[in-house]
Amino acid sequence: MAIKVGIPKGTRDFSAEELGKRNYIFDIVKKAFVNYGFQPIETPTFENNETLMGKYGEEGDRLIFKILNSGDYFDKIDEDLIKKDQAKVLSTKITEKALRYDLTVPFARYVVQHQADLVFPFKRYQIQPVWRADRPQKGRFREFYQCDADVVGSNSLLQEVELVQLYDEVFTKLGLKNTSIKINNRKILSGIAEMIGAKDKLVDFTVALDKLDKIGEDKVKEEMLDKGISADSIKKVQPLFNFSGDNSNKIKQLTDLLSTSSEGMKGVEELKYIIETVDQLQLSTSKLQIDVTLARGLNYYTGSIFEVSANGVDMGSIGGGGRYDDLTGIFGLKNMSGVGISFGLDRIYLVLESLQLFPDTLSFAPHVLIINEEKTCLLALDLLKKLRNRNVSAELFPDAAKFDKQFKYAERKGISIVVKSILDNSTLVYKNLLTGEQKEIEFETFFHDLK
Repeated sequence: MAIKVGIPKGTRDFSAEELGKRNYIFDIVKKAFVNYGFQPIETPTFENNETLMGKYGEEGDRLIFKILNSGDYFDKIDEDLIKKDQAKVLSTKITEKALRYDLTVPFARYVVQHQADLVFPFKRYQIQPVWRADRPQKGRFREFYQCDADVVGSNSLLQEVELVQLYDEVFTKLGLKNTSIKINNRKILSGIAEMIGAKDKLVDFTVALDKLDKIGEDKVKEEMLDKGISADSIKKVQPLFNFSGDNSNKIKQLTDLLSTSSEGMKGVEELKYIIETVDQLQLSTSKLQIDVTLARGLNYYTGSIFEVSANGVDMGSIGGGGRYDDLTGIFGLKNMSGVGISFGLDRIYLVLESLQLFPDTLSFAPHVLIINEEKTCLLALDLLKKLRNRNVSAELFPDAAKFDKQFKYAERKGISIVVKSILDNSTLVYKNLLTGEQKEIEFETFFHDLK
């Protein structure tokens, strides 16, 4: 009986055309990272559980894929523990490693482990896949790529300004004009939580608030109530749901709202500096907008937070990030502030596809096919070598099959030039499948025409 084939939910296969489009995005992002002075690193696909667990909040930790220990992982487990079905206790005994949930926590571990070899401030970029045991849906996968740029070892808000510019440069080059870069500050949210008497519920407050665009105002309030935030406190936070006006007007409203909170006012000042500096430098096509309900659910953010969305497409965020003051402190390296952003490659791909923004000139097929005529096979192989030495993508049909079969192969594969016949070691006949033009031509002239 044949085995039913398939792949796990939330994962995908990619064709040559799809990979070509993904690489188009990678190339633009990578070039921008390099232009801004970021250096590449890579970290392992999986980390020790203690590296990842407890860094993303309760909801994030539940989405981490854990890896069972090799061999008989139940061998040394007490039978009573298995019978009691205590999942949390049992999991610590049978799994020691997990697939990375993001690239930021592994990066913090990397900085601590290699601190003696790094020059601070250290600017790194990283383009690798991550895994989350999330419910698959449009634009949300269980395996996906993140493209991260982070700076550690500097408290300067100029880093935030540069990261906003980096977002703008990449999305402008991808053709995503009028992209919305939303910004807020976790100190502002902390100040609001303090003001409404829910400082001890800051994590619950921010996790619920971060779902506003997904579940709506009423559901957010319900979740806050369920987490123990009082109805009176929620009533005090109502102004958050009704903020309007331009950035300068929102800064004024926040100043009035948080005038009695020193931490909240510090967040307002940081926000104001970034907004005013970016305004003076001017962005190419993106818009930087204050969103006071933006919370970012990850626990390690402490300052500025970002989230990016593309106008005209219902896709959710295509990028995000923020400042984390002491993420390396978890691993023993104190007072090492960092800030970073991430590009969501997979969602960016879907947005570009939806808006038809991939260039028509992208081609993923070989440029030239040489028809295999058995009598001229050696001449064909020599021509093939000459083409490849000139960086022309080319292939020779492997079998001396009927001409129609070889020709249809070229058409179906999207190859534009077919060498129909090699007359001698200096002359050939070729056909351009795009224009229908056919020529008998010298090799050198043929090479020149291909440029």
